[in-house]
Order: sequence, then C-alpha cells, then structure tokens
Amino acid sequence: MMKYFLGLDNGGTTTKAALYDRNGQELGVACADTEILTPHPGFYERDMEEMWRTNCCVIRKILDETGVFPGDIKGIAVCGHGKGLYLWGKDNRPLRNGILSTDNRAWKYPQKWHASGVEKNVFLKTYQQIIPCQAVSLLAWLQEHEPETIAGIKWIFECKDYIRFRLTGKAMGERTDYSGANLLNLNTKEYDRELMTLFGLKDLYDALPPLCNATDLCGSIIAEAAEETGLAPRTPVAGGMFDIDACAVAVGAFQEDRLCMIAGTWSINEYVRRDPVLDGTVSLHSIFCNPDYFLIEESSATSAGNHEWIINNLLPELKALHKGTLYQVIDDMIDQIDTDEFCPVFTPFLMGSNVHQNAKASFVGISSFHRRAHLLRAVYEGIVFSHRTHFERLMKTRTAPFACIRLAGGAAKSAVWAQMFADVMGIPVETADIGETGALGSAITAAVACGVYKSYEEAAGRMVRPGDRFIPNENNFQRYQEKYRLYQAVNRSLDPVWDQMQEMIDRKHR
Repeated sequence: MMKYFLGLDNGGTTTKAALYDRNGQELGVACADTEILTPHPGFYERDMEEMWRTNCCVIRKILDETGVFPGDIKGIAVCGHGKGLYLWGKDNRPLRNGILSTDNRAWKYPQKWHASGVEKNVFLKTYQQIIPCQAVSLLAWLQEHEPETIAGIKWIFECKDYIRFRLTGKAMGERTDYSGANLLNLNTKEYDRELMTLFGLKDLYDALPPLCNATDLCGSIIAEAAEETGLAPRTPVAGGMFDIDACAVAVGAFQEDRLCMIAGTWSINEYVRRDPVLDGTVSLHSIFCNPDYFLIEESSATSAGNHEWIINNLLPELKALHKGTLYQVIDDMIDQIDTDEFCPVFTPFLMGSNVHQNAKASFVGISSFHRRAHLLRAVYEGIVFSHRTHFERLMKTRTAPFACIRLAGGAAKSAVWAQMFADVMGIPVETADIGETGALGSAITAAVACGVYKSYEEAAGRMVRPGDRFIPNENNFQRYQEKYRLYQAVNRSLDPVWDQMQEMIDRKHR
C-alpha cells in the first residue's frame, strides 16, 4: 500500500498544504491567504480562528483534488513562521489576534534590555540577541499595554504549535521554534524560570506548553479536527518545526559546509554545527530539528516579501495582465539591464531591517533616465545585498568557506535571481526541484516520525530532487562588490533619520 505524507506550511501570509508519497513525488498543493491586519503602522496581526479555518480549507482542498483516501495518509507535520505570538485563552478560545514575525511594536524592549544588561545575561542562556518580534518582547509589550490579555493566557504558542494543537487537542511546544524565540535555555534545551524572570515574565512560566522534538509523535487527529478537515481520525501528527528548519531539510542542507539561504518574507541565512558561536558574532541560535546540532542563523524580514509588496501595490496592472507568467516577465525585464548599469539603491526594509531597528524601505538615486525595469532590478539587488550582510557575519564564524549555498524560497524559482545570489556571494548556488519547500520539509519530518525512514538524511536522500547549479561570474562579482559598498554607504548615511521618523509615526498613532 502506498504511504502518503501531508505537509502544512503556515507562512507569514499564505497557508499551504502539500501531499507527497514516500519518494517525494508531489501529488498536489493547495494554498490560501489569511488577511493581514494592520491596526497601527508596524503592527501585523491575523485572526487566529480564520487562520485555523484556512488550514482546514487547504487540507480539504488537497484531499478533494488528489482523490487520496484520508486513511492512506500515514503522517502529518506542520511548519510555520518563527517568532511572533499566538495566545490560547483560559476560556479555551484564541485570546486575541495572532501577532506575526514582521511586527515591530515591541522595538523599545530589546533596547531597554540591552541598556540594562539583561540581554548580556540572557545571551548566556539562549545564545541570542533579543529582537522585537520574539515572543518575550511581545509579551512584555502586552504586559504594559494589554494587562487583561496577560491575565487570560492559558498557553503561549508559536505559529505551527497552535495549528498542531487544533489538530490534536494536545498543547505542546516544539524545540526548534521555542528555542528561536528566546524562551529556551540552550544549555539545557529546556525552559528556565530564571530566564523568564530576567524578562519580567516569571508569572507566565506555567503557560509554556510541554516540550517536544520535531520528529516526536505529538498526538493524532481528534474527532473535531477530522470533521473540519476531512482527515481520518487518529492520523499521527509529528511535532513539526520552525519553517527555516523545514526549508533546510527540503534542500538537503545537513552538512556544516552548506549554507541555506531562504528568500521569503524573511532573509534567512543559516547553517548547522555541533557547537554554538558564543563570541557574539551572530545574533541568533536555535536547536536544529536534528537536536544534536545548533542552527546558526542570521536573519531579518528583508527579503522577497519586499518584491511581492512592490508587485501587489505598485504593479497591479502588470500582475493582472500576465497572471501566471508575471515572474518570468519580470526576469526578462531585469535581464535586459547590464550588471554594471547604475540602478537606484533599494533598501529592502518594508517589514524589518538588519541595519537599524527603525529603518524603512527607500529608493535612493532615481533619475529621469530610470525606467520600471531599473527599479525592479534595484529591488532584486537590494534584497540580495541584505542577504550579503548576513552572509558576511556568518563567514566570520568559520575557518573555511562554505562549499555552496542551497537556495530556497521565491528567489530559487528565478534563474536570473539565483545567478545574482551566486555573483554577489561569490560561491556556487544550488537549488532543489521543489514546488513547496516548507511543506516538503514537513512531509519528510512526518515520514521520519512515523518510522518510514530512520533519519532526515535517509528521508531526504529519497524525497529531495536536485535542481540547478549556478556558478559565480567573476566579472559580475567585481561589479557587485562596488554596488554593495554603495548599498552599505547609503544605509550608514540614513541611520540618523530613522528614530526621528519612528517617533513621528508613534506620535501620530498614540
């Protein structure tokens, strides 16, 4: 009997379900968006009940479209965006809107903890700097601004842990996500009361759900979820993982000399190693889905989400005209502009920044010579340069260069963009032949959790198909070096204005 595995991927905007057989053959994909709510500038939320209904919708759709009998699905796993906050109330309902990983409302708390020395003490336990969209920052903000919400908390969830809870009825916190949210002591790989006290959150310790690993079986589909999704009751559900782990799994980035870059809403740049980097060179560590390894991570919300925003808001008529071929049309436009032609500098900070906590997106250097294609190339270049910022920080942690970059996310589907990544970084870029990276990584996890494969490496060897390889062009590498230095200079020159701009925004919406 053929065994099938269902992967769910809850990203910052889109929820996806994809079904695979044990050889990694994709039977079908279903996608749906959840409305993003922006009650104030810098606030990004979504309705948790709507999010659950969206998951039910894409699961039903994939079952209908593939015709797979629900009883033939042998395992399910969920991945989701990291950071953010999803709260379940004592009244057994979502307590408020979920908060996304692009949210910047709590930006003052990491500054305060840095100035007071709390961050230094926290780093000894979590190996992480504190960023505004992490659960600890958001909980501190809620404690000050919504004390009634804090009083009503039963469970503190990350994105995919909330969805798994709705599928199984069991509250669990999976380690890859919680370790990336400053909620776990990475020395012990457990919760830590002293850590919560450092954040001023000690009264919320008991709202942290019991911990599990990615490939642990964490319950099965309950009757209520079966009725809403069409899944068979008692279908096993694995712990699942942070979506950046799922992408690393799906592109086979298990070796320490392979760097995984994910160009999605977030610029994720990561590699695995057995020991942490404790000199402060990199800002984020988490426990990898193979818990023998740490995931060494440099990231910011500065990647392909900017490109999507530009298309949706500035080029809607182009999107309506070309529909399914839009990205190929954009690639063709960009490819017609020489690498050494001056394009405006684009700072890809629509949803976050890796240069200043309040930096915003901008085009610098537009002249009447420039056309739409120049601006689109500027967006591609600015996003790759933002990845380069993280790449350079990761390189400082190593004694040997990376052998290659395994590229995932939207950029991996564009040959023009993938070549640009290779040319800017100066090392080969490899893609995988994957439709939905996060969903495949989740399905691989389900296959391991159910015992079909003994390890991630064995499962990926059967379920992952290699894609294209892009070799850096030396001439282009030199040209991009000059452009990257200009990108850095623009960011430095704008640093003095960002806090002033944020104060104006905050004053307007107080």
